[in-house]
Amino acid sequence: MRPNILYIIAHDLGRHLRCYGQRSVETPALDRLAAQGVIFTNHFAASTPCSPSRGCIMTGRYAHTNGLVGLVNHGWDMPAEERTIVDELNDAGIHTVQLGFQHERRDYDAYRYADCRRGSHFADEVAARVCDFLRTEAGDRQPFYLNAGTWEVHLPFDREVYQPADPATVDVPPFLPDNPDVRTELARFHGSIKHLDDAVGEILRTLDETGLAQNTAVIFTTDHGMAFPRAKSTLFDPGIGTALIIRAPGAVLRGPCEALVSNIDLAPTLLDMIDQGAPGTMQGRSVWPLLAGRDEAYLPRTEVFSEKNYHNRYDPTRSVRTERYKYIRTFGPAPAIPLPRDMRRSIAANHLAPGAVPRRASEELYNLVDDPHERRNLVRTLNHTELVADLRARLDRWMRDTADFLLTGDAPTPPPTQPLDDE
Repeated sequence: MRPNILYIIAHDLGRHLRCYGQRSVETPALDRLAAQGVIFTNHFAASTPCSPSRGCIMTGRYAHTNGLVGLVNHGWDMPAEERTIVDELNDAGIHTVQLGFQHERRDYDAYRYADCRRGSHFADEVAARVCDFLRTEAGDRQPFYLNAGTWEVHLPFDREVYQPADPATVDVPPFLPDNPDVRTELARFHGSIKHLDDAVGEILRTLDETGLAQNTAVIFTTDHGMAFPRAKSTLFDPGIGTALIIRAPGAVLRGPCEALVSNIDLAPTLLDMIDQGAPGTMQGRSVWPLLAGRDEAYLPRTEVFSEKNYHNRYDPTRSVRTERYKYIRTFGPAPAIPLPRDMRRSIAANHLAPGAVPRRASEELYNLVDDPHERRNLVRTLNHTELVADLRARLDRWMRDTADFLLTGDAPTPPPTQPLDDE
């Protein structure tokens, strides 16, 4: 029997979980899920804004290929003719259900779920509805694909149900300044994460209680990095590094997987998991052979590519990341640390007045082993000339192979509701 798929996607989380080494945040449910399954330590978003990243996940295609290059709430939309994993699963006879938050199409019905249910996007309320489905309907709907999206952990972290951590106890990531504002916002962030983890715990307990856990794959991920400076909306690792945890029937691999993985790989992986071939239009590659213990059938990635087009403003940027190096190219003037509107209202950005943020270099190179926080741009150093040329060529080849519109200068026209500038 084909397994059910329970897909949980959080908002703006990055990898800020204890199982990813964040010691001061409490995430027992997700830590337990990671211990029972596979945690991908080198999983990266193919695009850093919310909607484009989610579009990459759902289509298995890059943002400039699938057409979703900006935020749905700013008027962008995924083209109606663009097929997603929902279409593939429908055709495969899987009962597709959507509960909670989705951010890829403005019209929920246009997503073509067999069962699309609107309602609250908050994690506790989404979890309650998911658990109700598992208890009362799932037995008659197998195999099913249930997409459960949560608003958490998006700013602001001010719901009364969140219990902030003690600011004195939070670990401040090295790429952020250690000051009272940052600590206060991190403490609130931790409260939101704990609330999300509690909701995931409720879902996992219900899977156990109903007996569905034995034949249900659980996937937990997020769209991009946390909403703090030098993370969300950037192509630095804190902006594109994302959590991915998979616990699935038939998987023999346990613990951490260090392979380079892009989030365009998730759709073909899920199709491979149910023995359904991925269409040739998908640009990702399945990692199911790794999980199923067939390493010889897996073609490892030597690099992953990421992009940014529109967040609150046009910011055409591309990157290639290997195990050791990151090369970023910016195709227009932009601030070194972009601040989307939600982050500009966050007290953690108080020290980053927009007018004081320097301009970004057109090319950047970072040694991720010696400089994991991407502070020293090596692109102009003489001993890195050949490396820069190699990574530049890889990026150019990828852009050509995927028909990137930046090569022709034919950028998509922003919808009328897209803000012209937020910096």
